Amino acid sequence: MPKSALSLPPVEADPILVERMQAANRVCLTAAVLIALLNLFAWLIPGLACSIPPGRHLMKADSALAALLCAIGLWLPGRRNAPWIRRLAPACAAAATLMAAAILLLHWFSLPVDLASWLPLHCSEPVQSMTPQAAGRYIVLGLAVVLIHSRQRLAQSAADLLIFCLCFLVVISASEYIFGTVRIFGLGVPTPASLETVICLALLMLASAFSRAEEGVFSIFLGQGIGGRIARVLAPFVLIVPIAREALRARLIRAEFVPAHSSAILASTTIMGAGVLLVVLAWYIHSMETEIRNLSLRDPLTGLYNSRGFSLLAEQALRLARRSQLPFSVLYIDLDNLKQVNDAHGHAMGSSFLAETGQLLKATFRESDVMARIGGDEFVVVGYFSPVAVSIAAQRLATACAAKNASSTAPMPLSLSIGYVTASDNGNETLKELLAAADKAMYGEKRRKKAIAV
Repeated sequence: MPKSALSLPPVEADPILVERMQAANRVCLTAAVLIALLNLFAWLIPGLACSIPPGRHLMKADSALAALLCAIGLWLPGRRNAPWIRRLAPACAAAATLMAAAILLLHWFSLPVDLASWLPLHCSEPVQSMTPQAAGRYIVLGLAVVLIHSRQRLAQSAADLLIFCLCFLVVISASEYIFGTVRIFGLGVPTPASLETVICLALLMLASAFSRAEEGVFSIFLGQGIGGRIARVLAPFVLIVPIAREALRARLIRAEFVPAHSSAILASTTIMGAGVLLVVLAWYIHSMETEIRNLSLRDPLTGLYNSRGFSLLAEQALRLARRSQLPFSVLYIDLDNLKQVNDAHGHAMGSSFLAETGQLLKATFRESDVMARIGGDEFVVVGYFSPVAVSIAAQRLATACAAKNASSTAPMPLSLSIGYVTASDNGNETLKELLAAADKAMYGEKRRKKAIAV
């Protein structure tokens, strides 16, 4: 039986934003693959690279190959491919990571042989390998892509952290290119990466973030709530304000008050610091929304959903059951003799019985089942139970109640009357009709118990 989570998320993802994000993800990956392939062809086809206009630089051959492997690693899981093809995704990303790590080691140890030396001469000159900076960025990117495919929570959290680090590194590369090549501030900073490399890394960074946007820390940007709206509004300012600040610093740099090469790093550090503040602020507001919605949807005494929360989630569960052709059952539970308990032993004892009933329900049923207190002494549970499974669940609840009474010192036993029904295969019943049928079955059980007692 599937264990589908039916809890209502405090900030649901905006379906329109999710659809746009998926489209943007496809565009980013397509563009990255085309850029990497065109650069690879330029290196592999003799003489083609020599026709590049002066002042323009291709991606290094190994850099283009690493970008292509990472793009494939992000593309395959999103396609409707066979499982063995989808398993190639982390393998491609791992290959890019190992290649970049090998190149980085070659740079560190100053070895004369590198991976690019396997290619033919480029315009009568040896082909150079990717820079250590680019190798470090591809190592972070490759590891992030490998961990994105893991189903373990720790690995996915590590992927989020690596994507955040990759954002920092890509922002540095983009800032270096803007400050050095475009000379928007009149600076002449050497740029270790070509324009194609910067664009390709930025596209793959976005695709990696999009791959985790629905589940990871970046999901706050897709939320329909206050936190998501604030994050989307502030994000452009987080990117623009530091660049504007550096424009003001340009005069000081020209006057040689501060070193020119620090400009890109300082701007990138400011951007990422502001980004951290933005995410922290958004998640703080997100947590406040969670608390507010829980107060409006949950019963404070039992911790179960109240009538409003039950109506929202039970209807959702019923629609999902019909769409997925799953069995759907409703259990109606009544706490017997609550009025007599309140009259004889006070409302504190009655409240204690209600809280204990809530605990029994939580201990008996699954987290994916919708459990609610919809009246003073009435409880309801809905879930994907077959007729046999719902009968077993009702018996399990009765057994748990009996075990509770056996170990209790309360002056009166806890007694529950349970009725249940299962939706028919044609699925024509409404939730209201199923509740009425379960309520009727519960009263039949109550009358049966009274007849036995007499």
